Amino acid sequence: MSPFTGSAARTARWEHLRVEVADGVAHVTLARPDKLNALTFGAYADLRDLLAELSRERAVRALVLGGAGRGFCSGGDVDEIIGATLSMDTAQLLDFNRMTGQVVRAVRECPFPVVAAVHGVAAGAGAVLALAADFRVADPTARFAFLFTRVGLSGGDMGAAYLLPRVVGLGHATRLLMLGEPVHAPEAERIGLVGALADEGGADTAARELARRLADGPALAHAQTKALLTAELDMPLTASIELDASTQALLMTGEDYAEFHAAFTEKRAPKWRGR
Repeated sequence: MSPFTGSAARTARWEHLRVEVADGVAHVTLARPDKLNALTFGAYADLRDLLAELSRERAVRALVLGGAGRGFCSGGDVDEIIGATLSMDTAQLLDFNRMTGQVVRAVRECPFPVVAAVHGVAAGAGAVLALAADFRVADPTARFAFLFTRVGLSGGDMGAAYLLPRVVGLGHATRLLMLGEPVHAPEAERIGLVGALADEGGADTAARELARRLADGPALAHAQTKALLTAELDMPLTASIELDASTQALLMTGEDYAEFHAAFTEKRAPKWRGR
């Protein structure tokens, strides 16, 4: 994401999200607890635009994505999205589906790690949002359900058919996307959909601790690692090794690389600057 901006000012208020940024960590909360944080057209657009703004500003070094109330996100709002799409023409439907995909691209392409803090339901688009994150921390109440076939649509929504096999393998991905059955936290951890289980009610705290650890680390190294993990998914080995080599050569000219050597020599902790 380019840091160069036009004349548009930073968004002062997000209608569909609760956003807090402090000391390099952004905490973004889906804030419709009465609707289990069901997504609306505006919520999708806010997520897309917020991630673009944070990426340009380069002040955020890690982000926690969570949900208010009883769950993470129940997916697209049945009335405000599914009901509305029934009266849209093909061009409008394509615009909508492209927008939801842009949210996932923004999560994958932003230059900082994203930690999803999942409790309760993560269904439909909510499951894909968690899937797109770099880390998923869940408490024992978490359950994931890729429900798209259950509403008569393809399970490959918002990049799910691309991302899920790469996280849990083709066999598990086929089962989850075809059947739409819920996967509870213990199984989600077993198949690799969840990276860490927290105590009940502790997913947000654990996610914040992980985000703090990431934000205190070498931000540029994290950004480049994330970029390579995404870029190399579809590359042959020879191209991946060449991309790794050029990336490392660039990072070896950075301040953080020199700072590590200085800190090691002086027997102190490195002071990472993300440069």
